[in-house]
Amino acid sequence: MNETILVLNAGSSSIKYALYRTTYESISIICRGKIEIGSNTSSQFQVRDSRGELLWQQHLHVPHHESAIEVILQWLETQTDKQRPTVAGHRVVHGGILFDQPVIINEQVITQLFQLVPLAPLHQLDSLAGIETLKRLKPDLPQIACFDTSFHRTMPDEERIYALPSHLTDQGIQRYGFHGLSYEYIAHILHDHLGDRAAGRIVVAHLGNGASLCALRQGKSIATTMGFTPLEGLPMGTRCGNLDPAVLLYLMREQQMNHDMLTDLLYRHAGLLGVSGISADMRTLLASDAPRAKHAVDLFIWQVCRQLGAMIAVLEGIDGLIFTAGIGEHAPQIRAGICARLKWLSIKLDESANQANAIRISTAESHIPVLVLPTDEESIIAHHTLRLIMA
Repeated sequence: MNETILVLNAGSSSIKYALYRTTYESISIICRGKIEIGSNTSSQFQVRDSRGELLWQQHLHVPHHESAIEVILQWLETQTDKQRPTVAGHRVVHGGILFDQPVIINEQVITQLFQLVPLAPLHQLDSLAGIETLKRLKPDLPQIACFDTSFHRTMPDEERIYALPSHLTDQGIQRYGFHGLSYEYIAHILHDHLGDRAAGRIVVAHLGNGASLCALRQGKSIATTMGFTPLEGLPMGTRCGNLDPAVLLYLMREQQMNHDMLTDLLYRHAGLLGVSGISADMRTLLASDAPRAKHAVDLFIWQVCRQLGAMIAVLEGIDGLIFTAGIGEHAPQIRAGICARLKWLSIKLDESANQANAIRISTAESHIPVLVLPTDEESIIAHHTLRLIMA
């Protein structure tokens, strides 16, 4: 079976996409790229080939996700027939209790995914916009949904359940975990870098605008920092991370903040942006001399280490630490700050390797190997899509 798979990974401010050629169970990349979305700014549209060489770059006005997907499809139409998709796979952040595996998208699935929007308001609508736009433009194109929550279904009840009355747990108020497609990819390639040690106690730090940690044993998720929604856990670009629930009760009572006001505060005005008052972008904060920027960076490092300690505790030790995603892959200063606080684990950082964003950034004498592994959610989505349409 030969298929050409279009993978769409929709975020709030951009869409990452990739096109794959398949032959039976073999998948190879044709091209990949990213298109920025902004209602008031010029957006950048890029396409790179399988070697990462720039094929196409254009600045244009892309105000929303629908127009972004239209641009991607129009560009593909200018290419050969072999580059026109025969099936599409989507990253969908929240699968709730209904979806523990990738599914073929139909009207019932779309309805169920809309019902999960309140659990991931910054993400779920973006994915659905991509799904519905493709459905309108390419009504005969099969579409597959792959869920960030699925990977964490292996977590034990002790990790999954909140200390709430059981009838609320039964209604789906529980910890789901996110960034699962990223963690699945890292787990898939770990043996190539760690050998048999990959089956041991591994902590993966997915640090980007959204950030979380995951504890792996035998390549399976047993604990993670995000929970019922992608708001829990580490402080992020604009999200607060862990917060005493009584803070919300206080804000409701003393400052008369309603649901919409709290949602806007916690999702869009907290995190690095809220602490620094400058930016949600770690690159901007690292380049700034402002005390509040430094405070935001220090807080981020502190909280990563604090919650990393919890991952190590549930694993009962650690056999490897992996950094991935935008900050994890490209911010040596953050990695160095984290590892400096982990000297009690006999972690020793190779400073030159760390500055070079090398794959292995720990020294040979380090008791724990520390790696930087670029994630590739799109390839995992492509493999899931191929398996589902071949079933």
